Order: sequence, then C-alpha cells, then structure tokens
Amino acid sequence: MKNKFLNLIEENQIKSLGILKIKKKDKDGKESEEEIKREIQPFRIGDQIDVHQRILEGEKERIQVFSGVVVSRRGEGMREMFTVRRIVQGEGVERTFPMNSPKISKIDVKRTGVVRRAKLYYLRDRVGKATRLRERKAKPKVEVPGSPEAQGAPTT
Repeated sequence: MKNKFLNLIEENQIKSLGILKIKKKDKDGKESEEEIKREIQPFRIGDQIDVHQRILEGEKERIQVFSGVVVSRRGEGMREMFTVRRIVQGEGVERTFPMNSPKISKIDVKRTGVVRRAKLYYLRDRVGKATRLRERKAKPKVEVPGSPEAQGAPTT
C-alpha cells in the first residue's frame, strides 16, 4: 500500500508531464529552455499504437515511430512502463517504454483490440494472421425517454 502523500505527489508530477521543459545548449555554449507538449492518448492492452520517440543524433533531433500491439503494462505512477510488439522481416521485436519518459513525444492509438487478459505473451508463439486481435467497438449512447437530455434540457 502506498503512502497517500507520495501518491498525490506522483499524480501532480504526472499531470505536469503534459508539458516538458528541456534545457538545450547552443553552439555558443548558452543554455536555453524549450517547452515541448506531449500528446498521449489513453490506451489499453491489445491496442495497436504508434509511439513517436525523440532520437538525438549529434546535435540534430528526429522523431522515430515504433508501431505495434501493446503486450503489457506494468508499474504505477512515475514507474509505469508498457511493452509494444511488432513483426519486422518475419522476426518479432518487443520494446519496453517508460510511460513518463521525456523521449516519448506522442502516442497514437490506431486500432483497439478485444482481449481478456492482462498480458499478451501468448502472441510470441503466433505467426502471421494468428497474431491479429478482434477490434473493440465503441458503445453507442442510449437515450432514456424520461431523462433531461431527451427533453432538451442543458446538461451541467
């Protein structure tokens, strides 16, 4: 069980990670601070995602995309990590990313998957079309005839 105080501190740190402040050195040796906004959509295990990761090559910075299926999530708070698996030239490749890393600039959810377990390690043994997961369908909103929304009342 975590200390409530530590839990609140971690939540505030996670919320503040939406905008990252990165210190950079210029060619002249001057330090400047740059704000970078992170766009992370909520995702689940079984979803197909694109992880946009910043890579520094010398003084240049580029973004590399790693796309695949989320196989696992573990940890909590600032220690949370997730594993993404994809097939490259017939060989399975898995990468583990820290959720709150400043190197991750964006996470896009491409497709949602229906799964009934917390870890999808069984995908390691599968090849080809057997690795596909069914797509999760969005639940339609059902209006109740006696509700205020159905009568045109504004919601608060």
